Amino acid sequence: MTSPIVTSTLTKHYGSFPALVDLDLDVHAGEVFGFLGPNGAGKSTAIRVLMGELNPTSGSATVLGAPPREVEHRRRLGYLPADLALWPGMTGRDTLKFFASLRGGVEWGFVDELAERLDAVLDKRVGELSTGNRQKVGLIAAFMHKPDLLILDEPNSGLDPLVQHEFWKMMREVADDGRTVFLSSHTLSEVERVADRVGIIRKGHLITVEAVAGLRRKRMRRIEIDFDGILQREDLDGVAGVRDVDLHPDRLLLDFDGDMEDLLGAVSPRVRIRDLHTQEADLEDIFLAYYKDES
Repeated sequence: MTSPIVTSTLTKHYGSFPALVDLDLDVHAGEVFGFLGPNGAGKSTAIRVLMGELNPTSGSATVLGAPPREVEHRRRLGYLPADLALWPGMTGRDTLKFFASLRGGVEWGFVDELAERLDAVLDKRVGELSTGNRQKVGLIAAFMHKPDLLILDEPNSGLDPLVQHEFWKMMREVADDGRTVFLSSHTLSEVERVADRVGIIRKGHLITVEAVAGLRRKRMRRIEIDFDGILQREDLDGVAGVRDVDLHPDRLLLDFDGDMEDLLGAVSPRVRIRDLHTQEADLEDIFLAYYKDES
């Protein structure tokens, strides 16, 4: 089976600025693929090229086996842009009817099911809806024709936590049905919940593609230990995963991606631990810790 998305050295420059550089991707059928990176990393540029909205500077891409600008595959594609714009004077339902007519019709029972699952308001004019409710209309439009490939750019915008959970279930159902979701996000926790594999992009460069399980193993934590006694920096030399140690007379701060038992085993025999705080590093910290040399 042809992979739903394949790119080869895909590059896009805006003038002299390299927004996307040599992107090589092979997104498999039947998976949720997370496209992860901070704002400005090149995610939306890549998606706009995949959607045929931009021509690449160099390299190539195929979407559902066809060049992005070909029309035939569009009915098999669902898309939610990051900057969703809908007609403010139309109701949500009229908006969906318009999109359905472009795609040759849909099962309206399935549309009603999606609206119920997302708690969507369809009988008000779009211009009267909150950001979250407009986003729900966009999600229904992307899902309602049961596309072979869904391309979703920052789709969680404005959704409350309960709706987010339902939306995550919807993405997994698409993948379980053998279809594919390409999920662009800057939120690590969102991607981890639903994705099978993750591609991490930073400053236009694809840094790595790996299974979510591998990404979890690389998760960095920021740890703060308050202690009584004397601790030397050398006491941590044998502990795998210790980075950026900041040692004070009664406090230890460090980034850590190893086994907590190993860390405590090195510290607790030497000092009395008064308090310990641990916090997951944010996405940008993970990039800087692991990938600054590679990019």
